[in-house]
Amino acid sequence: MPLAKRIIPCLDVQDGRVVKGISFAGLIDAGDAAGLAARYDAEGADELAFLDIAATREGRRTFTGLLSRVADRVFIPLTAGGGVTSADDAGRLLRAGADKVTVNTAAVSSPHLLSEIAERFGRQCVVLAVDAASRGPDRWEVFTHGGTRPTGLDAVEWAARAAALGAGEILLTSIDQDGRQGGYDLRLTRVVAEAVGVPVIASGGAGSPSDVVSVLGAGGADAALLASLLHFRQATIAQLKTAMAAAGLPVRPEPRLGTGGAVV
Repeated sequence: MPLAKRIIPCLDVQDGRVVKGISFAGLIDAGDAAGLAARYDAEGADELAFLDIAATREGRRTFTGLLSRVADRVFIPLTAGGGVTSADDAGRLLRAGADKVTVNTAAVSSPHLLSEIAERFGRQCVVLAVDAASRGPDRWEVFTHGGTRPTGLDAVEWAARAAALGAGEILLTSIDQDGRQGGYDLRLTRVVAEAVGVPVIASGGAGSPSDVVSVLGAGGADAALLASLLHFRQATIAQLKTAMAAAGLPVRPEPRLGTGGAVV
């Protein structure tokens, strides 16, 4: 049986609140982190992401107190990140209730960090976050510090190297598409998915259930990360999974479809 494609709501947290913007800018309030987490768990999300988006820019660690409160409200796998600069930092998040840890900026400056976390906690706990912006046909550059600093790194090459170093998953965000709800960057997602031997989580651009179906199908992603579409109730997780099942994608749990494609 093929592995089920996953729906992962994302909680981008700043100053204790969930926020959402466009291309990492113009942030607006989207709600209470613990409350949204509980809602998505109850609605059938497969996993949840908690990202302290200001931690690296502010030179501090992730707020584990809020992370613990979120972890206490959910029974699905939880990925957390923001400000992780060492294996000890990763351990703090795992002890606070996370099942996986994302690393971005620190991994670019110290790639061996991925290996250290994998050796200490298992590569299934290591998620490399890649924030990428287009630099021409089939060229994408990696950005760090919350999408504010260009690195000169090729996103596809960096993702492949990170997987070899110990990253168990790649969380791939298109900065160009982020928050615009115009669809994922299918080409970027497909190229990275073909270059790495680990699951790819696509992020940035979901505006409809068909966008999610496209990135999980033609885009080659193993999971879809979503924020605006769910936070602002433009679609439900049930609607997303119904569309996925109708398109022949493996879903967990399998929705029962009635007349007109409605969940029953």
